[in-house]
Amino acid sequence: MTLPMAPLISIIIPNHNGGATLGNCLHAAFASRYANFEVLVVDDCSADNSLDIIRDFPRCKLHRLQCHAGAAVARNTGARHSAGEILFFTDADCLLEPDALERAAAAIALHGPEAVIGGTYTLRPHDPGFFSLFQSAFIHYSETKHLKNPDYIASHALVISAVNFRKSGGFPEKFMPIIEDVELSHRLRKNGYRLVMEPAILVRHIFNFTFVSSLRNAFRKSCYWTRYSLQNRDLLADSGTASRELKTNVVAWFVVFSLFVIGHIFQEVAWLMPVPILCAGNIILNRALLATFLRAAGPGFMLAAALYYLLVYPPAVGAGAAVGIVLYLKKGLR
Repeated sequence: MTLPMAPLISIIIPNHNGGATLGNCLHAAFASRYANFEVLVVDDCSADNSLDIIRDFPRCKLHRLQCHAGAAVARNTGARHSAGEILFFTDADCLLEPDALERAAAAIALHGPEAVIGGTYTLRPHDPGFFSLFQSAFIHYSETKHLKNPDYIASHALVISAVNFRKSGGFPEKFMPIIEDVELSHRLRKNGYRLVMEPAILVRHIFNFTFVSSLRNAFRKSCYWTRYSLQNRDLLADSGTASRELKTNVVAWFVVFSLFVIGHIFQEVAWLMPVPILCAGNIILNRALLATFLRAAGPGFMLAAALYYLLVYPPAVGAGAAVGIVLYLKKGLR
């Protein structure tokens, strides 16, 4: 009996000045237990030591863009130069788990070539630190809520038939940053492809987040998400990290803050009476996320992450959303 040969998987990694993490990324990719794969790095005009790092991996195929064009162009370029039947998109700050390619091939075989398969981050990131751990656990939970019908597949672990990717036209190259994968996912679904999350396909992210960079990331993502969601008319959708829990958390924070301000202005304690109910309801709504924090690093981290998520994170997300609304009214999606 002749066993079918494992399909060739092309790992496609866009890179722009990612030298600090690229070496770890490539080490992880080449440590895969899956035998039949290639690794392509598309360098988007890096000015750091990225090219020297890539040259340390003779099996890595390098393609260089002539001018800085963005991650979407780099991913599409990698796809054009790939030889694999299956494309596995990831990022230069992501480390594939050793079994990620095996699980990707198995998922395509199970769900069929018309499926677009998504993986997610490990609960714990590669780098230590509270803010990186918070982000990894938060994204892991958010992306694995709706396994059979996710709203989008993130480009840090996106698996798709090469033929179908080329038919789709690829990532949008003249679009807002950060959410090109959301637009591609929505376009694929409209064209009849199925989005499926496979939580066992895991990549370990390197965030190196600090307090400031964590909140800056929340602001920036919220800004772009809001602009896109207004255009797409799905502002209230339960969409991955732009979840209904997060949106409710932000609204609850601003309502509670407003009640405290009004109570202080009018010197009336009665304005604060709804606060305990709002806070309790918000905690109940977010209980599954809090349970994920507990699973990630125990009760101490859960308590700290809950306080950060409930009290500190919402203003950054809300401010980003407000700026996104203003920019949408001025510019749309340009």
